[in-house]
Amino acid sequence: MGLKLVRPAPEYAGQVMQYREAMLANNDSFDGCAGLEEVTSFLEWVDFENRLKRKYGEQYVPSEVFLGVRIADEKVVGIIDYRHPLSPFLLQYGGNIGYSVLPAERRKGYASALLKLMLPVCREYGEKRVLLTCDKANEASRKTILKNGGKLENEVQDQAGLGTSGVIERYWIAL
Repeated sequence: MGLKLVRPAPEYAGQVMQYREAMLANNDSFDGCAGLEEVTSFLEWVDFENRLKRKYGEQYVPSEVFLGVRIADEKVVGIIDYRHPLSPFLLQYGGNIGYSVLPAERRKGYASALLKLMLPVCREYGEKRVLLTCDKANEASRKTILKNGGKLENEVQDQAGLGTSGVIERYWIAL
């Protein structure tokens, strides 16, 4: 697969902003992108803590954001974040980990590879298990979670309006 996780760094600024444009053009959800859709510059985006604390207030939860970079050509193909600890909202709807893959790079196994690479990071932070959620209609995300050991706990009504089906599936992955 040849993928690595890297912290957002200036050398990837142009690719990150191109990622943003591709996701907007495809009318995609920015799962795991730490509010990339809401910024106009890379520097604004990487100010995660200040920007997201302002947005979420007391519901703010720190996150570790990584770019999924293809080793062969240093191309950013995905973005993933690990949120810890779980707030009541994340426990119900969002989970510990969110991720997305560049539209042109989908169906190549990158989402599964991103998640597989992220799980040891979560373990290093002391997690024994992590929660991942997906819209019931999102078959690709479900397959990614299952491939990485996800066990369905339950389904909840999507009262937050995060997906399209009205139902959120909640999966736990033991570390």
